[in-house]
Amino acid sequence: MDISKKRHIAKTITWRVIASLTTFLLALIFFREDPEAAQKATWVAITESGLKMIFYYLHERAWYKSNFGLTSRKSKEIK
Repeated sequence: MDISKKRHIAKTITWRVIASLTTFLLALIFFREDPEAAQKATWVAITESGLKMIFYYLHERAWYKSNFGLTSRKSKEIK
């Protein structure tokens, strides 16, 4: 696996930790009066984390392959 893919995977995981903690806290607040609030918030965070990690990675790879807004990559490829 090349460095760029490893970097994208690392960025995906670290971002998901931050985003999932945010989701967990919001779900905990929304379910606060439910006796199973922590369990429900955990399942919401786990489910959204898995799905969004996949979507983020695919999004990141698509942008990596795109030349949109990059002038240096285009000029290096021409040489």
